[in-house]
Amino acid sequence: MSKLLWEPSAEQIAQSNMHRFMQHVNQRHGTAFTHYDELYQWSVEAIPDFWAAAWDFLEVRASRAGDRVVDDPGKMPGAQWFEGARLNFAENLLRYRDTQTALIFKGEDRPVRRMTYADLYQAVARVAAALKACGVTAGDRVVGFMPNMPEAIVAMLAATSMGAVWSSCSPDFGIKGVLDRFGQIKPKVLFTANGYLFKGKAIDSLGRIADILAQLPSIEKVVVVPYTDASPDIGKVPNAVLYDNFAANDGGELAFAQLPFDHPLYIMYSSGTTGLPKCMVQSAGGILLHQMKELVLHTDLTRDDTIFYFTTCGWMMWNWLACALSTGAALVLFDGNPFHPHPGALWELADEEGITVFGTSAGYIAALQAAGVKPREDYNLKPLRALLSTGSPLSIEGFEFVYDHIKPDLQLASISGGTDLNGCFALGNPMGPVYAGELQCRGLGMKVAAFDASGQPVVGEQGELVCTAAFPSMPIYFWNDADKAKYHKAYFDVYPGVWRHGDYITITARGGVVMHGRSDATLNPGGVRIGTAEIYRQIDPIEEIADCVVVGQNWKDDVRVILFVQMAPGCELTPELESRVRATIRANASPRHVPAKIVPVADVPYTLNMKKVELAVRKVIHGEPVTNKDALRNPEALDHYLDMAALQED
Repeated sequence: MSKLLWEPSAEQIAQSNMHRFMQHVNQRHGTAFTHYDELYQWSVEAIPDFWAAAWDFLEVRASRAGDRVVDDPGKMPGAQWFEGARLNFAENLLRYRDTQTALIFKGEDRPVRRMTYADLYQAVARVAAALKACGVTAGDRVVGFMPNMPEAIVAMLAATSMGAVWSSCSPDFGIKGVLDRFGQIKPKVLFTANGYLFKGKAIDSLGRIADILAQLPSIEKVVVVPYTDASPDIGKVPNAVLYDNFAANDGGELAFAQLPFDHPLYIMYSSGTTGLPKCMVQSAGGILLHQMKELVLHTDLTRDDTIFYFTTCGWMMWNWLACALSTGAALVLFDGNPFHPHPGALWELADEEGITVFGTSAGYIAALQAAGVKPREDYNLKPLRALLSTGSPLSIEGFEFVYDHIKPDLQLASISGGTDLNGCFALGNPMGPVYAGELQCRGLGMKVAAFDASGQPVVGEQGELVCTAAFPSMPIYFWNDADKAKYHKAYFDVYPGVWRHGDYITITARGGVVMHGRSDATLNPGGVRIGTAEIYRQIDPIEEIADCVVVGQNWKDDVRVILFVQMAPGCELTPELESRVRATIRANASPRHVPAKIVPVADVPYTLNMKKVELAVRKVIHGEPVTNKDALRNPEALDHYLDMAALQED
């Protein structure tokens, strides 16, 4: 039984947006719900009624509401949402135009910059007018190769205000990584900063931009934001203009293009570790409604909040954070290394800005633990009421660290979903308790189940994460996938008509969700399926091990578990430590989880979005090619796994 770590007070429950929404549903439909489980069950049984209630409660701005909510929620793919509706994504994010703070930007050692909602509206109007003057129209692609800074938000809103499609990469992507993404979608305008900051160093972007443009002839204009240099030299960048010159003219009143619910909004990308990244096209209405539901109801966001998420423009959490503008909250943007100039840098920022919702990754929380950082001892975190964690499963020790060393009285919402839906399948519930190692609930309107090997739903057992009914933020299509073969293969080739996401989960009897890791990286010794997260949870508390990656090796007509460990500075993999690791895994997981080999390595490979790449390691140790190393943050790490003699031994 998982340990109870936190419960909201009766007052907190009564004041939450989720509770207000439940009362809204009760009044509208004559129900008498008092608990989240009742509301959730209704939301997945009466899907059209739920999304109609959410549309009204969230006050979606639309010039036309549409004829019906959905034609058939059992139709996947292909369900049609809010046919006949007309709206604009940017208009919904710019509904506030007053002097309240909209954006707070901190770039490592740089002074904080602030922008009000009025300032933001005016900046978007200027850039939108400039894009229109460049000939950008609805459906054109506008892209960003940007740090997480205000101008990236402005450019996205300006593009989407006229119906252009936005896509972005983080500036730490290599040239091939950018071309693999932008080269497929042929953008018309590119926004970039002249550089970005990392560990106190200014890193140039314009050299790479010049090389990228040589292979991306569709780009007609490059807009350069001075950041690391007040007067960057743009002479070597074709068709370049400085941001202030580009947006010099008064934009006047924004003309928000009124477009169909399923008009393309974003192009997002898969990690691309097994080939060219898949280009997932997402709809304006679907993303708006889905993300507002998560921000307002599940995160309980209001105008009084200051929300931060440690992200880059290459990760879906940037898009998710941007949608928080629709609530009128203040957004905190950060560019740089979270441990610079000291390991408590982000908590210092939280203290100074009064952050109420702090979002990060499980990897960052593990790094805090390893560094011995105890934020509650050094910083005033009184305003902080919620901490969000995603990217990979948060260990039980990570849960306990948050309550022991960050703040004992807050809602820890471990959340999980994907770039594919630009949102979550399971996430936080401000009306519910937090148990160690569990995500609080499945998201409203998301008919999530765990399927066993025979395709039957199970509770209390590990199974495939599936969604058995349509939801609005499903990709409308993949780019360059006319017959939708790639789309079908990505989600529907295992269970026809059922979305298979590729994660192993357990749905608990109380409605929580435990994540077990990617199903495509599942270990299968002796025919027993094991999620990699089950092993990582046992390694996390072992101080001598800084990081690890676990894979299955084909061995003598079976699969054996191989654990690669990156040792902490000054530590060695001794026989005593090996014995302790094995004993810990055996006692807390099972004998089948115990690795056949524990092998030290110098580094663990990660994607650009900081996810461990078990599949790439597995390919390397089996002598198979890794076709797109540019999708990795540290591709050189894979060299440590080549030709390992230890892997040829019994």
